[in-house]
Amino acid sequence: MQFDLHATVCEGTRVSLSSRSAVAIHALTMLARWGERSLTSAEIADSLASNPVLVRRILGSLRDAGLVWSTEGRGGGWSLARAPREITLYDAYGAVEQGPILSRHTHPASDACEVGRHMQDLLEVEFRDAEQAMKERLGRTTIAHLVQQVLAAERAAALPNH
Repeated sequence: MQFDLHATVCEGTRVSLSSRSAVAIHALTMLARWGERSLTSAEIADSLASNPVLVRRILGSLRDAGLVWSTEGRGGGWSLARAPREITLYDAYGAVEQGPILSRHTHPASDACEVGRHMQDLLEVEFRDAEQAMKERLGRTTIAHLVQQVLAAERAAALPNH
């Protein structure tokens, strides 16, 4: 499974559903990778090429979900509150996203139309099944697994070309 962990995060813009999740997963993976020390929001933001304020907001949501904790003052920063093997991608997603994954109709469709009369109910079943599949898939991948993938990619990139 591949994620764009640098998904469109720009200063001054509203973060979309996918980018909040991507930022959260990126931050958790960084904290796991350098688990022996706390990281500042500025260090995490540097890796994301993003704004530390945005990163602090995301870290605050992760803290509220019990995934990270912080210490203040000199030498302070953010650390994982649980072992990386105990944090799934769905945990990260759930910490920063509220509401359904897929948007529903914002108002009732027309009862005068045979499609309109049935579309909301039909889509509800499809969307609910798709959201459950996503939850199950993200629940199978841990932050520890992503750290292993990062390290493997770094080793592969360091190999000389033949």
